Amino acid sequence: MFVLDSHCDVPSQLLRGRDLSKDNVRGHVDFPKLRRGGVDASFFALYTPAWFSPDRATRYALEMLAAVNDALASNPGEAVLTRTPAEALKNKEKGLISIFLGMENGSPIQKSLSLLRLFKSLGVSYMTLTHNKYNEIGDSAAGIAKWGGLSPFGKEVVAEMNRIGMMIDIAHVSDRTFFDCIALSKKPIVSTHSSCRALCRHRRNLSDEMLRALSDKGGVCQINFYPLFLSDRFASSLDASGLDPIADKVENQWQADPLNPKKCFKWYAVQDSLAALDFRPSVKDVVDHIDHAVKVAGIDHVGIGSDFDGINVTPSGLEDVSKIGSVFDEMKKRGYSDSEIEKVAGKNFLRVLSEVQDVPERGL
Repeated sequence: MFVLDSHCDVPSQLLRGRDLSKDNVRGHVDFPKLRRGGVDASFFALYTPAWFSPDRATRYALEMLAAVNDALASNPGEAVLTRTPAEALKNKEKGLISIFLGMENGSPIQKSLSLLRLFKSLGVSYMTLTHNKYNEIGDSAAGIAKWGGLSPFGKEVVAEMNRIGMMIDIAHVSDRTFFDCIALSKKPIVSTHSSCRALCRHRRNLSDEMLRALSDKGGVCQINFYPLFLSDRFASSLDASGLDPIADKVENQWQADPLNPKKCFKWYAVQDSLAALDFRPSVKDVVDHIDHAVKVAGIDHVGIGSDFDGINVTPSGLEDVSKIGSVFDEMKKRGYSDSEIEKVAGKNFLRVLSEVQDVPERGL
C-alpha cells in the first residue's frame, strides 16, 4: 500500500529550527515519524499568511523552499524531492520517502503568470489558490468577498495551471470561487485538506453539493485532521474556552521571532490547553468524515490531507504522523476492503496528479 499525506506545514517549521532527522517531541512531522507511520509520500506546503505583503509572501515562500532543499540535502538516505507519481513509486522501491511541494496561498505569485511558472519549475506540484483572505486570484472562505468568486486574473491562473500541469487546490476558497474553478478547469481539481460540512458546519469544509461536483470533475477531497473541521461540539468547546484568539496571537508572536525559546514554550503551553478541551475528536471522527465523503463522492474521490504542523491541536490518537496508520485500521474495522483502503491512503491522489500532469511537452 502506498501512503500519501497531501498536506502538512513542515516548511514553516523548518524556519523555526525543526530538525527533520530527529524524532522531535512536539513536532507532528519528521523523518523518524514518517518512517514509523509508513508514509511513502508527503506534500510539504509552502504556507504564506494572508496578511503578508506580496513581496514578503514571495520571499517567504522562496525561503521555505530553500529550507526544504537544505533539509533534503542533509538527509540524502531518507527522502528526496519528488515531482511525479512515477518517481514516487520508484522512490518507495528504493526505500526513500517522497517529498512533494505544494504552495498554500497564491499570494507569492503576486499578479504574475511568470512567477506561477517559476514555482512550478522549482517543483511546486499544487497551489492552494487562497488562504484566509481574498487575494489577486479570488475570494477566500474566510473574510469578506472582493471578486464574487475568481478574479479576472484568477481565471487566467486556472487556465495556466491546466496548461502547465499544476494541481488546482480549492481547500481555502469561497463556495463561489470553488464553483468557478469547477466550471473553468479542464482538469480535475482537488481539496488537499478539507472535511465534510454535513458533519461539521465550518466554512472550510465541503458541502455535499461540492463533494459531488468535485467527484464529477474527477477530483479528490483529502480529509483534514483538524478537530475544528471535524466536530461542531469541539468548535463550541473551543469558542467557550476563549483560547482560539490567544492561540493565534501566541503563534504569530512565535512566527515573528521563531528561534526564541520563551515564545516557543509559550506556544507549547497553548497546545496543551487546547488538547485538554472537552469533546476533542478522535480517529473515529476522522473516519466518519471519510465515510461521508465516500458515500457522497465515491471511493475513488477521497484521501487524507492531515494538515499536521499547521494545526494547533490534533485528534486523540493522531498526535503526529507516526500514528496515521490508525486511520486505516479503523477503516478496516468498518468493513473497507484492502483495495478501498489503498485508494484512500494514496492511490486516488496519485491518479489525479498523473492526470493533471498529462500535458503536451511544450515547456513552461
